[in-house]
Amino acid sequence: MSARPDIAPDEGANDAPATRGRSRKYTQVLALINQAAIEVFASEGLAGASTQAIADKAGLSKAQLHYYIESKEALYRQVLQDILSDWIVVFGFSDEAFGPRKVLGDLIHRKMMFSFEHPLRSRIFTAEMMRGAPVLNDMMGTSKARTDQAAAVIQNWMNQGLMDKGDPMLLLFHIWAVTQFYADHATQAAYYRAEALQGDDKERRHLIEQVTAFLLKGAGVR
Repeated sequence: MSARPDIAPDEGANDAPATRGRSRKYTQVLALINQAAIEVFASEGLAGASTQAIADKAGLSKAQLHYYIESKEALYRQVLQDILSDWIVVFGFSDEAFGPRKVLGDLIHRKMMFSFEHPLRSRIFTAEMMRGAPVLNDMMGTSKARTDQAAAVIQNWMNQGLMDKGDPMLLLFHIWAVTQFYADHATQAAYYRAEALQGDDKERRHLIEQVTAFLLKGAGVR
């Protein structure tokens, strides 16, 4: 592995993490661990992941890893919390007065860019949901409240005749489903389009434009 910040020696593995200072190097090592955990959890899931695999991916010994984390389960929960925090921003609505074309268009753009740039995070979230969200269930209160607010905004637009009437929550589900495809099935999308989906700005712009036009037309946005 390439050069990394100094890490705690094995003999320090039993120190309580909460008692240590958050130095810059300490924060850098935590970032390495977080990225390693994302890669391992996305590939193996919570059950299949091991702290040894995460340590190897981060370039640490297992003892050094446990100097920084409490357990695999605690690390997984932190990864999920980070994803939820990111998605609060991604799924946030602009001022309702901008109208559905602007606000929903921005939402679709942000969500697709997140799928392009952070596919592993998206896949971890999807995998957690597919197993019944046992860890996420008690973490989604804020997300649920924000989603309810977004649905209320969409309902107002429908009532004003700015878009076709329908179930606003289902519209959000449809947006999530289509945009999520480009994270969960990026390889499939790239294969059938014979395009380098990841990192190709022209292809990304094309996909965002096409998906946005399709979803807004389907929603009957004026």
